[in-house]
Amino acid sequence: FGLHVTSRYPVQTMAYTPGAELAAVDSFKIKVHGKQTHGAYPWLGVDPIVVASQIVLGLQTIASRQLDVSLAPAIVTVGQINGGVRNNIIPDEVEMVGTIRSLDKAMRDEIHARIKRTAEEIAKSGGATAEVAITTGYPITYNDPTLTGKIAPTLRRVAGDANVSVVNPTLGAEDFSFYQEKVPGVFFWLGTR
Repeated sequence: FGLHVTSRYPVQTMAYTPGAELAAVDSFKIKVHGKQTHGAYPWLGVDPIVVASQIVLGLQTIASRQLDVSLAPAIVTVGQINGGVRNNIIPDEVEMVGTIRSLDKAMRDEIHARIKRTAEEIAKSGGATAEVAITTGYPITYNDPTLTGKIAPTLRRVAGDANVSVVNPTLGAEDFSFYQEKVPGVFFWLGTR
């Protein structure tokens, strides 16, 4: 069993989600390789900034258009883009990093494959190349339904029926999930607001 204090819920309340409660979290790095040239002559090079911009937009369609997120929410977020050396030079390379959040194992694997395909194919269409590296992070925090059913009466007894609620899963992540890969577990929230 694990708990986490949170200001999402009022003091003296507890909350939990049977099944997938918190998302698996993975990170990605995409390097887009173009060909440096002067900004006044873009046709002499390959602009990795433009290609990276197209990749960012393409990545946004993975969760919004390619996955059935009615089954489980998922997010692909680009959180950082680095590239360029000065205002009038098209650089050789742009690097972007981001996070992936998912509440379903099969969907998690599918997202990884789609990120790689999206980045590589968009780069290719612009005459560039893309290197994609995905680093697996925390697994899904999954509350065993049987164990959750057994602990729920105890939570209600401790906090009172009105102070315990079943809540929707979130796309935050928690390292308690590593324990839950080894043994059935339950993770719940303790309100502090």
